[in-house]
Amino acid sequence: MSVNNFAAIDLGSNNCRLLIAVPRNNTFHVIDSFSQIVRLGEGLKKGFNLNDNAIARTIEALKICKNKIKAKNVIETRAVATEACRLACNTQNFFQKVLNETGIKLEIISPEQEAQLTLDGCAPLIDKNLSQTIVFDIGGGSTEIILAKKTNTEEASVLAMLSLPIGVVTLSEQYANYFFEVGLYEKIIAQVDQKLEPFDLKYGISQYLNSNKMQMLGTSGTMTTLGSIYLNLPKYDRSKVDGLDLQVGEISDISSKILGMNYAQRSKNPCIGEERAGLVVMGCAILEAICRRWPMPAIRIADRGIREGLLKELTKNINFKKTT
Repeated sequence: MSVNNFAAIDLGSNNCRLLIAVPRNNTFHVIDSFSQIVRLGEGLKKGFNLNDNAIARTIEALKICKNKIKAKNVIETRAVATEACRLACNTQNFFQKVLNETGIKLEIISPEQEAQLTLDGCAPLIDKNLSQTIVFDIGGGSTEIILAKKTNTEEASVLAMLSLPIGVVTLSEQYANYFFEVGLYEKIIAQVDQKLEPFDLKYGISQYLNSNKMQMLGTSGTMTTLGSIYLNLPKYDRSKVDGLDLQVGEISDISSKILGMNYAQRSKNPCIGEERAGLVVMGCAILEAICRRWPMPAIRIADRGIREGLLKELTKNINFKKTT
């Protein structure tokens, strides 16, 4: 019996991520994965080019993806790119270079498509007993805020979304020469909140929270890092972090602890590591702004998102073909 393996690649401003899965009982089972920080959006401003070093790092990561896809006999792959490739002028040249060197065909998705795919991937963690959920994804070049509701079919739909041009990479570059202290941290929180406020007022989220319960769900490296530190893990373990409910008080305490570390101390922490040492404080600042704007007792951590949303689409298509 032939096996239909599928692959999904999410190429963001900071990370290159791959999942390979096999359809199983109207869903999918992951058989291989890969994630690597590539900083594709390094130094990028709107209307400028992706730089050569970032492109080289990214293509090396995509070559690893190609080899894994080949080894698992994948029959269909969908590879999407987000904020960095939406901003850059040389994206199509980059895509052609990727295709020539790896055989992987990349496509840009819009912020709206990114939001729905993230939501589709996170749907199993959304509390079906609550009418509305805020899902956020703190990325390298942008931060997505999604106001969502659970549907009658146990899926989730987007009520509204906001794509902020603020991420851990953009902030780390903006404040690269600054010594980090509480005053600067508060300045960044205020900068993020200024972007959140119009969205909040337009959709009445704070007003709704005054008399209703909502769930907050965070899918990002910042959230999984905080979850790992909270659990005091010697190394990252997705099975322990994905779906973990972290109290906001704990988030604040851990963020303060990270802020008090220097770069070397963050690098040596097994839950942070050298690759995230220069980014995690920025992620904590964005997270703090979100928590202050919409105060809730806890945030559920999701180590899932776009890739899972893509696999859900791919496996749904194969199941549809079987029934027609």
